[in-house]
Amino acid sequence: MKFATKAIHAGVEPDPTTGAIMTPIYQTSTYVQEAPGKHKGYEYARTQNPTRNALQAALAALENGKHGLCYASGLASIDAILKLFKPGDEIIATNDLYGGTYRIFTKIYSNFGLKFHFVPMQDMASVEKYINANTKMLWLETPTNPLMRLIDIQAAGTLAKKHNVLLAVDNTFATPYLQLPLEMGADIVMHSVTKYLGGHSDTVMGALIVNDDELAQRLAFIQNASGAVPGPQDCFLVLRGLKTLHVRMQRHCENGRAIAEYLAKHTKVDTVNYPGFSTHPAKSQMRDFGGMVSFTLKGDDWDEALRVMSSFHVFSLGESLGGVESLVTHPASMTHASIPKEERLQSGLKDTLIRLSVGIEDIEDLIADLQQAIG
Repeated sequence: MKFATKAIHAGVEPDPTTGAIMTPIYQTSTYVQEAPGKHKGYEYARTQNPTRNALQAALAALENGKHGLCYASGLASIDAILKLFKPGDEIIATNDLYGGTYRIFTKIYSNFGLKFHFVPMQDMASVEKYINANTKMLWLETPTNPLMRLIDIQAAGTLAKKHNVLLAVDNTFATPYLQLPLEMGADIVMHSVTKYLGGHSDTVMGALIVNDDELAQRLAFIQNASGAVPGPQDCFLVLRGLKTLHVRMQRHCENGRAIAEYLAKHTKVDTVNYPGFSTHPAKSQMRDFGGMVSFTLKGDDWDEALRVMSSFHVFSLGESLGGVESLVTHPASMTHASIPKEERLQSGLKDTLIRLSVGIEDIEDLIADLQQAIG
């Protein structure tokens, strides 16, 4: 199937009881058994749920993977990955990444003996010097959050295979509509489903997609044993959201490009971070460049940045991204506040950086809102 057809049909079947075309919400905690151990494939809803199973199959299909697993949040899915390792293991991560990922790495799992290296990954050859006998995984986002840098997944996959370490890719910003990390050498694809996959700012969820059967079994064991699973209502909402992923993402891409081009010409704007402008060779791994844009103002004035963020009418000031509505966020005080200032500045994340999640409204209204807010 082509992508749009998969988005609508993959992983779902008409309900065998009624023929309902939409997967029912199986709002149950347990399942009746004919005799001990004799059942219809379902025992307890933490372990299996038909609504969740349909979503997991759909997400695997969209990423061209074999196995999908859903979790209660994006961070719960990262937590599951980290439980694959033991004290003394080391993980190399991009130094430009989501603040919540940095927080769980450094504030939770560092206390349990995992060691993390945060390094620039635009030149994958420079990453190799951090690999040693204890290295177990490379962790990357591309495009990165919030500086929209691109990391070459193919090069990372080659490096990971050379040293027999896992490669995990946070594909939240791109979605499978724009890039397919498993086909470029990734072992694990992670999503904050809360964002573009759900797409309507009404669900919190995470997901992992893998091809390796043994890895999938280990992650499924962790999913069941730790219990951080999403409820069937949330799974239903994401199944519904996936059916319009392709049309939503296309409009996000169109609007994102228009906004980036407008900001690049604005006399009060200093830098614009947008993957579509990048000359990085990794640009070819994406079919388009999404709806995420970040920028700084000339003068790098904190009060002026706050004034701008408080002046929007169509863009809403809030956490998160990837919904149909446009959002504006201040990473230094919101999404990335858990990263120490000196580390943020070292990676290029200024205190006055403004991040936009460009929605699917009429582009004329969005540009007019930027015009009046920036002045």
